Amino acid sequence: MSSSQQLPGYPLADRQVVRDPQQVRAIFHPLREVLLELLLERAASVQELAAAAGRPKSTVAHHVKVLADAGLLTVVRTRTVRGREESFYGRTARLFTVGDVRVEPRADTPGFFEAAARDAEAAVRDDDLRGLTRYAWIDAGRAAEFWDRVLDLVGEYAQLPRTSAGSRAYALLTAMYPTEHPRLAPEEEPAPQEPEAGGN
Repeated sequence: MSSSQQLPGYPLADRQVVRDPQQVRAIFHPLREVLLELLLERAASVQELAAAAGRPKSTVAHHVKVLADAGLLTVVRTRTVRGREESFYGRTARLFTVGDVRVEPRADTPGFFEAAARDAEAAVRDDDLRGLTRYAWIDAGRAAEFWDRVLDLVGEYAQLPRTSAGSRAYALLTAMYPTEHPRLAPEEEPAPQEPEAGGN
């Protein structure tokens, strides 16, 4: 697919590593996640984002400002409407990845998985949720290699058409994290058998 055909139709980096706690908090908010996802389709004004998200324009304007102040959104073009300049916002990167940063949890900021769980409630009810968990005992370098491959797949998924007739939105949730998952001890070698007495 050529770059001229790729969504969202405005220039942006392929990937941006987010390390500042302000940026991380800005991303992991349910409404701001929706706004960031909408802007993968095309640049949009606050009015358009509010209409798509079904939220008041003042609320969306606040959250757009939070994202812009965090360096995650930028104005990609403007137009004059009824004598007033209207800004159209775009993401600064197609994919945001969280770098080595520690963010203290806040009571007013829902967790990543809490928001995803709410988003998936209908799919769970309708038995239309696909998911699995697998474990591997590897070092941090190998884990990073696997995660880079996952991010490549996520980037491919984000390029899929969004306007197909009769289609609906499917969320792709990815995660990789260290755990204390139990494992079996190495299998013991069987003891050598003694030859039977009286054998030839």
